[in-house]
Amino acid sequence: MIRILLAEDQIMVRQGLKMMIESDGELVVAGEADNGKEAVQLCERQAFDIAILDIRMPVMDGIEAAKMIHARWPHIKILMLTTFDDNQYVLEALKIGVSGYILKSGDTESLLRSIRSALAGGLSIEDRVAAKVMPLLLKRGEEKEADPSLTPRERDILTCIGEGLSNGEIAERLAISVGTVKNNTSQILNKLELRDRTQLAIYAIRHNLV
Repeated sequence: MIRILLAEDQIMVRQGLKMMIESDGELVVAGEADNGKEAVQLCERQAFDIAILDIRMPVMDGIEAAKMIHARWPHIKILMLTTFDDNQYVLEALKIGVSGYILKSGDTESLLRSIRSALAGGLSIEDRVAAKVMPLLLKRGEEKEADPSLTPRERDILTCIGEGLSNGEIAERLAISVGTVKNNTSQILNKLELRDRTQLAIYAIRHNLV
């Protein structure tokens, strides 16, 4: 059973999301919070696989909660709940290392797909959010060429990461093993001196690999 922490200050929204999540028999909302502070406190007492955090919450917002959870419990995947107007926060959250964004207006299928993507190590950004965020990422790029020390295989894997593919999807596309994907990903992180998969995705976009 996949244990999910759900932090959303609007009770009706939270209840609706819980019903959507638990429509999948393998997922359970094991903890609910009204704000980011409560979410962090729940992580101190319980074990979770994924934290779904609303960006805008009282007491402590989702960005601050994500920073604390990612720093203290890096194994917990983080998905951010957002509205279409919250994109000013998206770049900041990407730097933290979140696994994706869920629009509150999204349907059950897209919600469950984002959760599965996060569990598989992928990066999931709703199309409407990506359409506004990707141009911002491109504008912020200081370089155009990727690090020349990257091998062709590493560049291929980095491109796939930039597209948001999971390790299994990358392995299938490139006809290699998942273990090879993981080993190469670790080598890329070391070469580029980056922290996590999200930063690799941003790097790939900035350096025209996607």
